[in-house]
Amino acid sequence: MILPCVTLTLSRSGPMTESVSPNEANEARGQPPGYWRRLAALLYEGVLLFGVVMLGGFLYALITQQRHALQGRSGLQVFVFLLFWLYFVWFWTHGGQTVATRTWRLKVTTATGARLGWLRASARYLLGWLWCLPALLVSQLLGLHGTAAIFSLLTAGMLMYAALAHVLPERQALHDLICGTRVITLPPR
Repeated sequence: MILPCVTLTLSRSGPMTESVSPNEANEARGQPPGYWRRLAALLYEGVLLFGVVMLGGFLYALITQQRHALQGRSGLQVFVFLLFWLYFVWFWTHGGQTVATRTWRLKVTTATGARLGWLRASARYLLGWLWCLPALLVSQLLGLHGTAAIFSLLTAGMLMYAALAHVLPERQALHDLICGTRVITLPPR
């Protein structure tokens, strides 16, 4: 089920219009990826995002004249969050594939097979943080500050969130179900 406000907003004409081409309609019938393929794409995405974070951190330090790692830490976190938003939303609206998902032949589409518009892609990005927010909230409520404890909670949260895909329709993640998107496996070239 798609949230009504998202559906109404995305159905307007204009730059956020999502139309389906014949090629995209064929892809809409693609199968959802298996657990291991999703995990491999996620790990590869993490490796690529490490470079994005390094470049973003360097640019932030240059722009703000940051001289110490803890100086402007909150600003850097917001900057990286927005940089990730730009990275994912741009790739999802321009072909539905990041570099990692292209490598693993995965693609993000709407439920009908159309490309994502900026609004739907932005909603998917924001809701995609659901896998780690509960773990971070629990760590704050329990007063945990050690790296090992937070890493363990994040790992457990990620595994529980991934396990949800096994009970949701078409093995979708929760954020895909809410946003009316799906990840499909593309056939080999």
